[in-house]
Amino acid sequence: MQTYIGSCHCGAVVFEVDLENGFENVRRCNCSLCRRKGAIMAGVPIDRLRVVKGADRLTLYQWNTKIAKHYFCSVCGIYTHHQRRTKPDELGFNVACLEGVDPFAFEPVPVGDGASFSLMSDVRTP
Repeated sequence: MQTYIGSCHCGAVVFEVDLENGFENVRRCNCSLCRRKGAIMAGVPIDRLRVVKGADRLTLYQWNTKIAKHYFCSVCGIYTHHQRRTKPDELGFNVACLEGVDPFAFEPVPVGDGASFSLMSDVRTP
């Protein structure tokens, strides 16, 4: 298992992430939020990502079903990680926040179809 250190742009938020098999499931998402933030993400079980500095500086953003929890630095605005809607026992994290990791080295990055799922989840039944 390898531990990486990640941070937001200003350094107010620092996290550690443990990767058992390297970078698995690196992806982008095309939902309305992820499309706008444009981050390359990877995921880990919840217990493998720890905020070690600045938890009080994180801002939570939720929308639609309010299952997913997206975290951003309240100082510089960088997206650091999120609790996934489709797999709430996992955290997705911003690969570009990791020290020594070039997010452009992962090209091509597959795109998950969050847009269709988002549209489907907007449909409510009584």
